[in-house]
Amino acid sequence: MISRLIQLVKKDKYTHAALALDKDLNTMYSFGRKYVFNPFLGRFRRERLDEGIYKFHKVLPGAVLEIEVTKEQHEKAISLLNQFINNSHIYKYNYKGLFHSLLKKEACADNRFLCSEFVYYVLNESGILDFHVSRNLVRPQDFLSLADRLIYQGDLKQLNY
Repeated sequence: MISRLIQLVKKDKYTHAALALDKDLNTMYSFGRKYVFNPFLGRFRRERLDEGIYKFHKVLPGAVLEIEVTKEQHEKAISLLNQFINNSHIYKYNYKGLFHSLLKKEACADNRFLCSEFVYYVLNESGILDFHVSRNLVRPQDFLSLADRLIYQGDLKQLNY
């Protein structure tokens, strides 16, 4: 429901972003639905392509990007991710930031994130990239512009590693 709203307003091809630090994508992290059938309660979560809301989709359009990083950047990203994992109970979905992003206005909070805002936060704080915009204004397709390597684009249900 929220993805459809974003697609309608922004005309974006992709409306969700997740971060994986392993090549097989078994462990991805993002901000999304707390409960499968309730799009209005969101939180930080571990995601899998064969679980949750994703398992109900026959086709799951998406792109997988690989970004080269230094050892230090990778270690910093892991450290930040562990902070989110260890404190997951304090993180919520940034609904205010979503509304403001649709209006191209900044709206960030320390413990609230959109999916793309979270991915950008980890990559930015790790010294991997900087789009020079408020983190709530980063959209999933923005990451397509920096991909060192587009690994896959198409139906993620057909992705084989």
